[in-house]
Amino acid sequence: MSKILLVEDDERLASLVQTFLQQHGFEVRLVNNGLAVEATCREFQPDLVVLDLMLPGLDGFAVCRAIRPWYKSPILMLTAKQSDIDQVLGLELGADDYVIKPVEPRVLLARIHALLRRSQPASTADANSLEFGKLQLSQAAREAYFDGALVELTSYEFDLLWMLAKHAGQTVRREAIHKQIIGREYDGLDRTVDVRVSHLRRKLGDNADTPFRIKTVWGKGYLFVADAWN
Repeated sequence: MSKILLVEDDERLASLVQTFLQQHGFEVRLVNNGLAVEATCREFQPDLVVLDLMLPGLDGFAVCRAIRPWYKSPILMLTAKQSDIDQVLGLELGADDYVIKPVEPRVLLARIHALLRRSQPASTADANSLEFGKLQLSQAAREAYFDGALVELTSYEFDLLWMLAKHAGQTVRREAIHKQIIGREYDGLDRTVDVRVSHLRRKLGDNADTPFRIKTVWGKGYLFVADAWN
């Protein structure tokens, strides 16, 4: 049974979401104050955190900033704010996805299932590895090494890097990334993939202004350059 930590200060909404998720086989623990999240997260060890943005004590941004350095499982940000800046900031701080309230329960459930599927280690049967110069990727271990050092990647970032590397030398369209990794259609506005590519470039020593390892193909998607990792 997967465990979910639900961080939400609206008691009625929290109760409804908890009941809905429990009916679908999850063990759910509630927290209603941002100050209590880190300790509860360390003790409960959830498989996923559903994190409201507006909280007493610490807001969702501050909570995300506090737990992301050590909490490696998915964080789904739940927010009433529709500002593009808020959504991008949440992703920059380490959230894996976001849902804007009010949200249809089955949409929330689908997002949770997609994040949990992505975070599961690959089975031995389909274990695989890729190597490009100083970059080594292991799908079985879900690890990336660059120049001999382990690169700290979130589950989302690893899957994105793996998908790009598997199609080295080909333009991978945003629509395909959204459908395969995020689990929903691209609406033309979602910045999730762009933010994650920016994270990968920074962590892998690519140039932010003129990237040469993971290039942007304007209007189409991204290109992983196979011979740029020496």
